[in-house]
Amino acid sequence: MCRREGVSLCGRERCALKRRSFPPGQHGPTQKRSKLSGYGLQLREKQKAKRLYNIMERQFRRYFDEARRKTGNTSEHLIRILELRLDNAVYRLGFAKTRRQARQMVNHGFFAINKKSVNIPSYAVKVDDEISIKENKLSKKMIDGVREVMARSSAPKWLHATPADLKGKVVSLPEGEDLQTVFDPTLIVELYSR
Repeated sequence: MCRREGVSLCGRERCALKRRSFPPGQHGPTQKRSKLSGYGLQLREKQKAKRLYNIMERQFRRYFDEARRKTGNTSEHLIRILELRLDNAVYRLGFAKTRRQARQMVNHGFFAINKKSVNIPSYAVKVDDEISIKENKLSKKMIDGVREVMARSSAPKWLHATPADLKGKVVSLPEGEDLQTVFDPTLIVELYSR
């Protein structure tokens, strides 16, 4: 997927795009990226967003409809909704190395929000929510290196991580620099506004 989009979406150190910077297919490195039409550009941006956050078309469309109903800039609201997903917050806090790993950890019930167990990756976190690893999951192998990963990674301004306690808190809504992404949300808005 990273090679298809021309951008590293997986978040892994050994991304396929770093090894082979050309698109996948039988023609290999001799294949040139063709010039896309306006619709093609819009579609590629939507696909980047969906693949970055690991969500399917129907759910993405629902997020867009929710962003469109709010007053203000639809593209900013769309990114804010995507950033406030629990699996993304777990990834941003440094509990996981990739968004896919964060999603798996949430699915397997590793996290509690305000001391209540939550295992839904699309759960929308709110300001003042405290995200912590459940006590019964601290002995699991996946948790071994989490403190080091949290200490190395820097959480965005809208999140506050405490690696010693293996906790994180949503201190505000993502704004400004926190809404910078590898895709252009205005093209997504144009695509759905057709």
